[in-house]
Amino acid sequence: MLQVYQPDFGQLLSGMVYSEGAAIPLDTLIAPRAEAEVAFILKRDLDGPGVTAADVLRATDYVLPCFEIVDSRIQDWKIKIQDTVADNASCGVFVLGGTAHSLRGLDLAIAGMVVEKNGDIVSTSAGAAVQGSPVNAVAWLANTLGRLGIPLKAGEVILSGSQSPLMPVVAGDSFTCSVGGLGTCAIRFPEAAIWHSTKTSSGNLPSNSTTPS
Repeated sequence: MLQVYQPDFGQLLSGMVYSEGAAIPLDTLIAPRAEAEVAFILKRDLDGPGVTAADVLRATDYVLPCFEIVDSRIQDWKIKIQDTVADNASCGVFVLGGTAHSLRGLDLAIAGMVVEKNGDIVSTSAGAAVQGSPVNAVAWLANTLGRLGIPLKAGEVILSGSQSPLMPVVAGDSFTCSVGGLGTCAIRFPEAAIWHSTKTSSGNLPSNSTTPS
């Protein structure tokens, strides 16, 4: 389906974020697919190039399991890298898990992830599926943006890239991802459309790395 063989990045905005457990209305999306990943919240700036995995560990305030609901304006998701770059890395909305965890003593490369759809296990993986570790993915993003003169800033949210296949979404679906050492994140899509009041607002959340499956 996808003809994208390299990481890309886009912008996370306040209008894209939903609270965990909030119902996500499908009438705001075009062709949504769910993917599970790990989100990083920074406490220090990362200004590449030259950022290492150790720099990312020092700069991270906490991490969370999360879902990104990717979306595409391209019919049947027949996209190439040019399409996803033009479409803001195919980012639709995202949901952060409710419990923050420090990276101290946690190796995300070997942290297991289990994804359930409507109560059935549909995906298992480890963090090593994302550039060897989600930490490496954040370093890649910091260095890629740094070469463009754009730093990652303290307080920003970074989605480190999918650890699951793209999973089609229809009304009535629910998903849960469980990450070893981090806990869970749950999302649901109601049978009937609801208003946008389920969204949270926390200002601009400008940095996002995605690694298409």
